[in-house]
Amino acid sequence: MSKKLKIAIIGSGSTYTPELIEGMIKRKDVLPIDELVLMDIDARKLETVGKLCERMIQAEQIPCRVIMTQDLDEALLDADFVLGQIRVGKLPARVLDETIPLKYGLIGQETCGIGGFFKAMRTIPVMLHITERMKELCPDAWLINFSNPAGIITEALLNHSEVKMLGLCNVPFNMFKSIRETLKLDQPNFTYVGLNHLSWITAIEQDGTDYLKSALDMGLNSEAMKNIPSSGFSKELVQMVGAIPSSYLEYYYFKEKKYKLLKESEITRGEKCMQIEEELLGIYSDSELHSKPELLSSRGGANYSEVAISLVDAIYNDKQEVHVVNLLNNGALDFMKDSDAVEMCAVIGKDGAKPIPVPDFNNEHIIDYMRMVKAYERETVAAAVNGSEDAAMRALLMNPLVGDYDAAFNCFQELKEAHKEYLPQFYTKEKMS
Repeated sequence: MSKKLKIAIIGSGSTYTPELIEGMIKRKDVLPIDELVLMDIDARKLETVGKLCERMIQAEQIPCRVIMTQDLDEALLDADFVLGQIRVGKLPARVLDETIPLKYGLIGQETCGIGGFFKAMRTIPVMLHITERMKELCPDAWLINFSNPAGIITEALLNHSEVKMLGLCNVPFNMFKSIRETLKLDQPNFTYVGLNHLSWITAIEQDGTDYLKSALDMGLNSEAMKNIPSSGFSKELVQMVGAIPSSYLEYYYFKEKKYKLLKESEITRGEKCMQIEEELLGIYSDSELHSKPELLSSRGGANYSEVAISLVDAIYNDKQEVHVVNLLNNGALDFMKDSDAVEMCAVIGKDGAKPIPVPDFNNEHIIDYMRMVKAYERETVAAAVNGSEDAAMRALLMNPLVGDYDAAFNCFQELKEAHKEYLPQFYTKEKMS
């Protein structure tokens, strides 16, 4: 890699972007960023968020050129790292994903169930286009993606493109942090097994002692994400599972309760995020502001800067550190296929990620759940890539949050029509290959 770094952030009009800039500032001595390109198709958000990012960098006197552009090719040209955080259709599309399923007795959520399915349908074609342009313009660059649903996007890109990429989520970081603090442990080693937003901690080891049993005896939960209305897991449930679930498992373990809560909510999470986003954009437009405002932590992206930029640091500086990432299994979990994207601990260095194998894994509940949801994810990718309604129906019938054919078919047709402008694969005469 060149001595100086070029980083491109695709979707930089996101109000999360100052989190990433904060992470870059913290690591200014080890990441010599020469050029930062902020790219977004929303001119207003690009300008407002971009100007704050520029002020943050200037306040720290970092000699880094900041370029704002709506041109993807300009952003990608000769980049060393590409950070993807796109939301196709923006927050109004999320609100449709959350509200329309409720009419059919289905959970509306942006990454799980049929809502997450449609987010994948909109996002995968755009991400594949980005990887095609990367092949031309920055073939050696690393793509770090945290656009949701991150695991399904990893599955699609690593099996349908030649890009070097890792998928990323802040859930494991927040889980580890809260458990370390609760158990008062300094540097425990966690075994973390699952798919993105379907994951469990199955071991907590420090100084030769595994603290998982005592954690289960306590009924320990990890901290819930701020974007999930959480009721937590009972001691009986975590002991039955034999592991500590991520808060997203609440959608699967308490499906009826979650549906009722969503059905009775006055506004959706997407509508709440739209309010927060407008408030943040108002704050960001203050020309005197040159740091990340506290309100940003009320979104679900807390600690993204730490997670994303520390991963860039680990690759660029060949740190051989352990991070949780989404990557191809390649034998690390012997009960999953090599080509399955999984979320687990891996050693990160200049050559990317080497998953840390989990031998003799024997939690049948987790194995069966992962296989079932992975079957859904494989068909979801096939539907997104090929525009196959048959694959879409097969996917939704295997999703534990959908399952009913009539509900799935009718909801699919309504959401497909609602998102028509973002779903070319279902509406062009020649399906995408």
